Formats: sequence, structure tokens, C-alpha cells
Amino acid sequence: MSLFLSLRGVPTRLNFRSLSGRWTSTAASPTTPPLLGKIRADLKTAMRAKDKTRLDVLRALISEVNNASKTPSPVQTDLQLLSLIRKRTAAAKDAAQQFAAADRLDLKEKEDAQVVVLDEYAAQVDTMSHEDIKIVVVQEISQLKEAGKKVDIGSVLKSLFAPGGALDGKPAERAEVAKIAKEAVSAA
Repeated sequence: MSLFLSLRGVPTRLNFRSLSGRWTSTAASPTTPPLLGKIRADLKTAMRAKDKTRLDVLRALISEVNNASKTPSPVQTDLQLLSLIRKRTAAAKDAAQQFAAADRLDLKEKEDAQVVVLDEYAAQVDTMSHEDIKIVVVQEISQLKEAGKKVDIGSVLKSLFAPGGALDGKPAERAEVAKIAKEAVSAA
């Protein structure tokens, strides 16, 4: 008896082109923020131009997004990506200050150049203006007071970002809203 059983009616050759989808794809997933697609395209341009500063910044951003995709809260929107960019900008500014204090001007210039590239990408994300957010926060605080509810930062933020809330789905950074809400609650 042979080791191989004959399977009648089963094709002996697989046509890999007929399989739907690719197993290893570099294409953007449907939840990829539009800015991340631009960053990936700019990475290729920076490689061709041999722009080392831009290349280092873009690789670091893509790496952080990839690492975040393995966590419970992956980067899925431009606002989340903007938050990541702002965090990297703050770290680069802090490093530049430390290098300046240590009299390492060459490293300070490198960090300053990275801040310029990061600011360029941060400016590409449309967000609500400070004044618009302030108006919405003040209205929300007055509504909470009228309803007789407790007015503190937590309750204000919860009601603003709750499903159907005033800022639900709007391009407003949570950190910015929290800062404005803190000021408005302390003033009220």
C-alpha cells in the first residue's frame, strides 16, 4: 500500500493567483490614518533624497505606530497620530535643552532639525481651534449646572466625549480639551 492516498477530484496544483488577498501586504489597512499614508510615502522620498534627518524622524514615527498596533489601543486616527507626534516633539525639545546645557551644540542642532520635521507633520492635521473648544466647554459646564449635576473636570470631559456628546467625533485633542476644561471649571 502506498503512503500517499489518491484524492480523486482534488486538483493537484494550487493556483496561488486565485487565492483572495495577500498574506503579507504592505498596503494600508482600512483603519490607517491618512497622515500615516503620507508619512510612508514621504519615507520613500526621503530615502531617495538621502535626507537623513527626515528619514530618522519618519522611521521613528512608523516604528511607534507599529508598536502601538500590538497594544490594546492602536493608532487609528489622525488625532491619535498627532498626539504621538506632539509627544515626540516634546521629547526632542527636552533633549535639545539638555544638549544645550551640556554644551553639545551638534546634538542640539540635530534635535532642533527633528522638531522642525515633526512640526511640519503636526501642522497637517486639522483640529478645532482653541476658541471653538472653549465655547463648547463653557456651554457644557452651564448645561451641567442647570441640570444640577456635579461640575468637575472628569464629569465635564466625560459628557463632552460621550457618544452623542458635544465633541464626540470632532477633531479635538483630548489633552487640549482637558486643559481648557480645567481652566473653565476653576473659573466657574
